Amino acid sequence: MNVNPSFPIEAETPVRRSAFLEWVKKRRWFVIFVIAPTVLAAIYYGLIASDIYISESRFVIKNPDQKRGQVSTLANLVQTTGLSGSQEQTNEVLAFVQSRAALTSLEKNAGIQAKFASGQADPFARFPGPLAKDSFENLFKYYKKMVSARLDSETGTAIIEVRAFTAQDAYDINRRLLNLSEEMVNRLNSRAQAKGIAEAQKQVDLATERAKAARVALAQYRNAKALIDPDKQAGGALEIANTMIAERAALQAQLDQMQKVTPRNPSIPALRNQVNAISAQIASQDSRVVGTSNGIASKIGGYENLLVEQEFATESLNAANAALVQARAEAQRQQFYLERVVDPNLPDMPLLPKRLIDILVVAAAALFLYFIAWMFVVGILEHAPED
Repeated sequence: MNVNPSFPIEAETPVRRSAFLEWVKKRRWFVIFVIAPTVLAAIYYGLIASDIYISESRFVIKNPDQKRGQVSTLANLVQTTGLSGSQEQTNEVLAFVQSRAALTSLEKNAGIQAKFASGQADPFARFPGPLAKDSFENLFKYYKKMVSARLDSETGTAIIEVRAFTAQDAYDINRRLLNLSEEMVNRLNSRAQAKGIAEAQKQVDLATERAKAARVALAQYRNAKALIDPDKQAGGALEIANTMIAERAALQAQLDQMQKVTPRNPSIPALRNQVNAISAQIASQDSRVVGTSNGIASKIGGYENLLVEQEFATESLNAANAALVQARAEAQRQQFYLERVVDPNLPDMPLLPKRLIDILVVAAAALFLYFIAWMFVVGILEHAPED
């Protein structure tokens, strides 16, 4: 084989390298903004990014006193149990799951920070990140990225989703959160029951004081006016007066008869005095009831007002006692309870990251931004002055 000494094989490599460098230099912006990010994404997601396991659980909050229809689907079941009070309880539980209180409890009982700082996680995914400080607030922000709690509007179920770097960690955190949610529902029940009993007891105390005040006022009025029951006392006075009126009528008839038959009868003056005396007694009995400022009739209005107040206060006390008994009976049974629809699962394979999809997303985003910038630059150059 004859080799031309003026074109050695070793010279081909610098020529190819020079052509490659020329191509890179000519398309340097495309290499920097498209190829480089794609290569870095491929290196990270292909070789560095750690696996992430996802554990999911579902639950609903129900009221045992609410009616349940004969339905088959879970959505209809939740709707028939009513979402007014249960919906409010569910929202409170979901807010708690993503709160600092839940994170604090997880840190005390499950050591969640150690799980998020697992050595199985890559430096960019674990807590704290390369540029983040190891603080509770940063841990809380990281926690909200790894734990989500939401309501599925289609089925009416609440969903807790936990991400972790091992399947067991994801399962443990989700199970602990579900237990904390159930404990919170029980606390809300206890708080509502205690509040209901306290409010009912307050109403009983107020009604008792009112009834006592009404009785005292009525007793003071009786002592001040010197009467027990004005209706009965007025009735007694009128009954006496009516009896004496009948007696006076009989005596008056006898007197009139005697004056006609025997005008000089010596018994006439005595009979007349007896009629006058009875008339005076009748007037006295009438004056006890009516006709004077101290009469029973003038006292009946105030007495009846106090008597009505006493009766109303007694009825209010009876109603308040019945409400207290009912509140205590309600406290004996649970108003709301958390029912687990789906227990936390122990994932058998990582669901994140979706390596190929993530690389393609980075490449597509970089290419899209590159073409936007390129069109922008071309537009500027086309409208730039030629000089």
